[in-house]
Amino acid sequence: MKLHHEMESGVLVIRPVEKRLDAAMAPSFEERVKAFIADGHGLIVLDLSPVEFVDTLGLGAILASRKALGRNGEMAVSGSNEIVADLFKLTGLDMVFPLFADKDAAVAALAR
Repeated sequence: MKLHHEMESGVLVIRPVEKRLDAAMAPSFEERVKAFIADGHGLIVLDLSPVEFVDTLGLGAILASRKALGRNGEMAVSGSNEIVADLFKLTGLDMVFPLFADKDAAVAALAR
């Protein structure tokens, strides 16, 4: 899975390029995000603005990535469309991941 990434105010912003985070994309997504974590990135915003669909394996990859951060890291989600945001709320993952309307708000919250 192709991911765009950049540093903003000490926060790593990761944005998938593809429109789907599903069974086909989840393993490579998880591997790439865990590689960023292994490189020492502890504050991560996952910008899902290009993503139109996430399945259960995609959610699992996002959750596994969050767990890899441990207690000393933080991960927020930004830019989710209504369907993806509803999925986070339905599964209770909105209690694990702070959800922000846009990347700038998420970066500001983690950079505090």
